[in-house]
This record gives sequence, structure tokens and C-alpha cells, in this order.
Amino acid sequence: MTTPGKYRKMPVVIEAMQWRGGAEAATPVINWVLDGGGTARYRETVDLDTAAEQLRIQREHIAIGTLEGTMTAVPGDWIIRGVKGEFYPCKPDIFVATYEAVTK
Repeated sequence: MTTPGKYRKMPVVIEAMQWRGGAEAATPVINWVLDGGGTARYRETVDLDTAAEQLRIQREHIAIGTLEGTMTAVPGDWIIRGVKGEFYPCKPDIFVATYEAVTK
């Protein structure tokens, strides 16, 4: 029977931008993804009035084409360009636990 081994992630330098929310702030992120050969589009929140409350049918996000299909980045998420040029969103807590700034 085989058992799992332990592995350390190899040091890799990536590019990333954090999106703080809003259409204006989405523009440079989307342009960066498009210029890198990826796909991305901004979607705004749409609220519908119902009898007693508002129903949120879609929250503000950037839809990003990834190797696994379309993924959604919400305000605060980081968008990463991976080692093969692919783009994908990353939650802020995962980003902070996984990456540190490169100073050179």
C-alpha cells in the first residue's frame, strides 16, 4: 500500500493584481487579462424588488476564463497570471498565505 508523501511548493514568481470592486477599478484588471491573451468581463449587481425584500440575482464580479472554465472574482480577490500565462482569481486569505512581494 502506498502512502502520501510530503511536498514543498517550488518558488515561482507570478504577476497579480487585486481588484477592490467597481467598474472603474475593474478596467485595468480586465485590460491586463485581455492583453495577456485571457478572457474577462465585468458584471454589475442587479437587484430586483420582490413583495417584501430585494432579491440579489447577481453580485458585482469579474468573470475570468480559466483552464478549468469560467471563474468569478469578487471585490477583494486577487487575479493571478500563472506560470503558463493562465489567469485565475484567488481569495485574499489564500493569496497572503501563499505569496509574498518580490522586491527585485
